[in-house]
Amino acid sequence: MFLEYKIMIKNIYNKSIKIAGHKNSKKFLGFVSFIESFIFPIPPDVFIIPMTIAKKNEWKKIAFIATTGSVLGACLGYLIGYIFFNEIGIKIFELYGVDNTNFLKDKVSSDGGTIAWVTLLAIAGFTPVPFKLLTITSGFVHFNFLYFVIVSLLTRGSRFFIIAFLLGNFGKAMKKIIEKKLVPVSILISIIIIVFAFFVYKFLINF
Repeated sequence: MFLEYKIMIKNIYNKSIKIAGHKNSKKFLGFVSFIESFIFPIPPDVFIIPMTIAKKNEWKKIAFIATTGSVLGACLGYLIGYIFFNEIGIKIFELYGVDNTNFLKDKVSSDGGTIAWVTLLAIAGFTPVPFKLLTITSGFVHFNFLYFVIVSLLTRGSRFFIIAFLLGNFGKAMKKIIEKKLVPVSILISIIIIVFAFFVYKFLINF
């Protein structure tokens, strides 16, 4: 399963190199970033990397488009979980092999549940963990929408801007590092994001 996923990612990546130079490539990136947050299995990074290599001077715009699309898609995922979980959300979960979501409400309502969920969102937003499952579940458990948007914006924005910045300024050498070491680097930086999210949460509840 994992090998098949890697092959699929590689094939899409090779095609995305051709898409990168197209005049509508930014619209395509925005659309992919949007649908990836609630259903699409391919991360926007697959398109951000070749697009930034092809258009180094536009790395800020590329990262901004990916972040905006992703956060808007996350909000739609939240809405699906909040209103249409039984009709749509469950089917998306089944698509990813998840068939038990009943424990999630207890998880969030228990002591420390909110900060635990902020942490999970931070990890999913920054690393290859399926972000879409957390966006839908956040709506399903009626997680605080303001916290949800803040964490989504911080984590997705940080992830996409860091990748685009490195590629825009250090080119093909950094491209090879990101492609080979994205997971460990993401995990390391996600720890920093989690700590930051914790302080943001503390600030908000005391505001």
